[in-house]
Amino acid sequence: MTAVTGLRDIFTKNLRQSGIYIAFVAIIVLFAILTGGTLLQPGNITNIVLQYSYILILAIGMVIVIIGGHIDLSVGSVVALTGAVSAVLVIKNGNPWWVGILAALAVGLLVGAWQGFWVAYVGIPAFIVTLAGMLLFRGLTYEVLDNISLSPFPGTYQKVAGGFLNGLFGGDGYDVFTLVIAAVAVVGYAVASYRSRMGRVRYQQSVEAMPLFIAKIVAVAVVVMLFAWQLAHSRGLPIVLIILAVLILAYNLVTNRTVFGRHVYAIGGNLNAAQLSGVKVKQVNFWIFVNMGFLASVAGVIYSSRSNGAQPGAGNMFELDAIAACFIGGASTTGGVGRVTGAMVGGLIMAVMSNGMQLMGVPQSTQQIVKGLVLLLAVAFDIYNKRRAGTR
Repeated sequence: MTAVTGLRDIFTKNLRQSGIYIAFVAIIVLFAILTGGTLLQPGNITNIVLQYSYILILAIGMVIVIIGGHIDLSVGSVVALTGAVSAVLVIKNGNPWWVGILAALAVGLLVGAWQGFWVAYVGIPAFIVTLAGMLLFRGLTYEVLDNISLSPFPGTYQKVAGGFLNGLFGGDGYDVFTLVIAAVAVVGYAVASYRSRMGRVRYQQSVEAMPLFIAKIVAVAVVVMLFAWQLAHSRGLPIVLIILAVLILAYNLVTNRTVFGRHVYAIGGNLNAAQLSGVKVKQVNFWIFVNMGFLASVAGVIYSSRSNGAQPGAGNMFELDAIAACFIGGASTTGGVGRVTGAMVGGLIMAVMSNGMQLMGVPQSTQQIVKGLVLLLAVAFDIYNKRRAGTR
C-alpha cells in the first residue's frame, strides 16, 4: 500500500477510528487557545490524570459490555458501594488499608456475578438488570454507610490515587524517572507495532506503507514524550496512571488476542452466528459482567482514595460518562464494534472538554449541554458510517 493510498484510507475507510484521534487533537488545540495555554500546563495535565482516571477505568469495562451488545447503568452505584465497604473496614473498623481494597474488589466481583447471572442465565436484558442494580446498590451504599459520609482514609490508602513515583533517578527541575518510563513505553509500542506489521506481511495481509507506519510511530512518540515532559515538570509519575496503563495494556491484549475477546465481538456482531459457531454465549455474557464489576470496584477504590472518604452519593452519573466515552470513542450502539484505545480517547475528549470549560468558568449547565451534544453527534456519526457502508 502506498503512502497516498494509506492517507486516503485514514480519511475514508478508517474514518471511524482515525476521526476520533483527529477530533481529539483539534479539541486540545482549541481549548489550549481558549484557556491561554493553561490547559497544557504541567500542573493541569497532572490534575486531568488524577481527576478522570476512574472514568477511564470504567470505560475499559464498559466498552467490552457495549461490544457484547449490552449496557451497564449500575457502575456509578457500584463505585459508591465498593468505596463504602472499603471506608467502613478501614476508617470505621481500623483495618489495614489493603484489607479495604481487597474487600472492595471482592464486592465488585460479587456484584458482577449477580448481574451476570440474571443477564446470562435468566435472560433478562442487561438494561433492566443494571437499572435495577443502579437502585439496589445505591440503596446498599446508604445502608453500609448508615446514611453518613466517612473520612479520612490513612495516608497509605490516599496514595493509591494521589501518590507519585518521582526522584528515583534525580533530575534538575524535572523528574528523570518519568521520562525514562515514557521512553520505555514508546520503544515497547514501536517494537510491538513492528512485530504486528511483520506478522500481517507474513500472512499476506494489507499493511500501511512504511513511510506512513514510521510517521505513526514518530507521532505517538512525540505525543507521549511531550505528555511525560509535562508530568515530569509537575509532581512526577502518578501511581494511578501506572494502574491505568497496566489495565489498558491488559485489556487491549484480552480484546484483541484472546478467545474470550473474539467471542465478545462475535456475540455483539451477530448473536445467532455466534451460537451456531459454538460460542458459549451464556458463559461469555456472565464473565463480561463479572469483569465490569471488577473494574467498577477498582474505580471505586481510586475514587474513594481521591476523595479521601466515602459518601452515599458518590459515583453519581459516572455510568453516563463511561458510556459517553465509549460511543465517542467509536463503539457501535448495536454492538460488535469498539476498541479499548478508542474508549480511552473518547474518555480523554470528555476530560479535556470538562477541564477546559472549568478553566474558562463555563457554567455547569452549559457544560452538560455541550457534553450531551457531543455524545449525540458521535452516535449520529456512527449511524452515518453504517448507512454509507450499506450503500457500497
